Amino acid sequence: MHDFFHSYNEYLTEFEAYLASYVKKLQTKPEILGESMQYSLLNGGKRIRPVLMLACADVLGLEKAEVLPFALALEMIHTYSLVHDDLPAMDDDDFRRGKPSNHKAFGEANAILAGDALLNEAYAICFKESLKGEKYVRASQFLNECAGVYGMIAGQSADLYYSEKQAEDPEEALHYIHACKCGKLLLAPIAMVSILADNRYYYPLEQFGKLFGLLFQMTDDILDVTGNFDSMGKKVQKDEGKNKLTYVRLYGLENAKVRADMCATDCRAILESIDEDTSFLRNMVDYVLARQN
Repeated sequence: MHDFFHSYNEYLTEFEAYLASYVKKLQTKPEILGESMQYSLLNGGKRIRPVLMLACADVLGLEKAEVLPFALALEMIHTYSLVHDDLPAMDDDDFRRGKPSNHKAFGEANAILAGDALLNEAYAICFKESLKGEKYVRASQFLNECAGVYGMIAGQSADLYYSEKQAEDPEEALHYIHACKCGKLLLAPIAMVSILADNRYYYPLEQFGKLFGLLFQMTDDILDVTGNFDSMGKKVQKDEGKNKLTYVRLYGLENAKVRADMCATDCRAILESIDEDTSFLRNMVDYVLARQN
């Protein structure tokens, strides 16, 4: 996995440099708005979504400049979702990546506005990119669908709804929550690159993206039970207390691990059908399966 982590760090460094160039130009009035946006946007993390986008660009032979604006927009959307997710009305988390949550650092109202601002900035980037032509419009539209009322927001709503009401079909409800809440924003960086590459390998990459998003959420459910604050940087063992519908709750810890292994196997099988160098993506599957945070 040495080559994998080397490549991961190269992608990460490239994205962080692009992000830094955006932040350097960010000026808001009052300043607290920009400060609260930067607080969460620059709070590290795996940056798995932009890394995935840059890696898929290499697989399909796209220039990084083609995807970096979309990678930034996607990370902004992801960050806004975390800021809002931590709010007392949602998951009520005091910490994110080992630091106080945005609303703990800046207050609830400023955190809401910081999240709103990040979302609007993301779409401003997409509008600008869309001026380049039709495929950029389609990539922007796909991101909107993944983030909106047919994607992440729908998943968030269902997650809250089924924590208070018993689902008639818990398996179907669980699949819907995970496919939307987490899965859509992990599908987005993969499918969007295919769209920008004139739909090359779209079907297998779409299927891989869906399964990869599912795998990530499965491991998230598992880590909520097996992880700790030091490695996760946030509270753990809270899903059960909040009556969340998870793979561990529905199938038990050991069966959840088996299902994650099976999902990872399916991810690798799909990558085998792509006649390009997908070794980084295969290693990414292994990395997510074994992750500790």
